[in-house]
Amino acid sequence: MTRIVAGTAGGRALKVPGTGTRPTSERVREALFSRLDHLGVVRGARVLDLYAGSGALGLEAASRGAAEVVAVEAAKAAAALCRSNAAQVGLADRVRVVATRVERYLDGGPPGSPFDLVLLDPPYDLGGLDEVLAALAAPGWLAPGAVVVVEQARRSGEPTWPEGLTPDGEKTYGDTTLWFATTTDLTR
Repeated sequence: MTRIVAGTAGGRALKVPGTGTRPTSERVREALFSRLDHLGVVRGARVLDLYAGSGALGLEAASRGAAEVVAVEAAKAAAALCRSNAAQVGLADRVRVVATRVERYLDGGPPGSPFDLVLLDPPYDLGGLDEVLAALAAPGWLAPGAVVVVEQARRSGEPTWPEGLTPDGEKTYGDTTLWFATTTDLTR
């Protein structure tokens, strides 16, 4: 069973799609958000959760005080489940689910306000991650000092970070590696 680890919805259960997604384990989410909380990038943040699946990452951010979460998920059933989870744990007022492909969402141009934190948990066999990261690094998407986190299989290796994003370490948990980067251009 998947649960919110901490915050206002801590301990609340989340439903996960039966197939087609790979929810981030509670252990990995706890470690990730411990680091993000330490960096001070969650409370009050605008968060973009790409490849959201059940919404566990974005909902964890909202539970820990993120001001707004945009969760993007292409699978209609998973997007509906993400919406349901947000309502079930009392976070629907801060979580907006967009049922579309990540690439299509990014092609729509940057939002009115940039994001402080971007969480990417793509399918392990996804191609095109370099293009997604390059789109995020374009002006308007990321706030100064924004943090970008990519979750991938350890065997996938480090993502290719585009200009504008500086690698900021990695953490491995079993077969899962979290890759961190921060914005480098403070004029964004």
